[in-house]
Amino acid sequence: MSQVLSMWQKLTSVPMGNKVFSAAFAQKAPYFATIRPTFLEIRPNYASLRIPKRRAVHNHIGTVHAIALCNGLEAAMGALAEASIPADKRWIPKGMEVTYTAKADTSITCVAETDPEQWTGDDPDVGVRVHGVRDDGTVVIEGVIRLWVTPKPAR
Repeated sequence: MSQVLSMWQKLTSVPMGNKVFSAAFAQKAPYFATIRPTFLEIRPNYASLRIPKRRAVHNHIGTVHAIALCNGLEAAMGALAEASIPADKRWIPKGMEVTYTAKADTSITCVAETDPEQWTGDDPDVGVRVHGVRDDGTVVIEGVIRLWVTPKPAR
């Protein structure tokens, strides 16, 4: 089991554990802290988190900025990748394709998903499906984050 998944399972068994996990995860890649994510669920092939709508992530029209949304999607993808990847492989993001489909005028839930067979095949190109939704269920951003997944080098 990955460190991320193990830490998630341990911390979420105690009150406010998801908040502690979220803060620790954001420190691993400090830019994630700018959106103040709160992870909601992490399991193999799925991760979700919530970005609060607050002034620090607003754009000029008072909605959640597109780059803040992308940052949330990337954080969800990173947690999913760590929880899903086989122990003998490693990953690195190689691109993101997103479409903005509606105004992000509430807090946003960011979701990342894959299928189990994506991690076990020979194709090093793994597409992680991502989307973000408003409180009313409207999708505000959707796309794919492409990962390059390769065997870990021998030590």
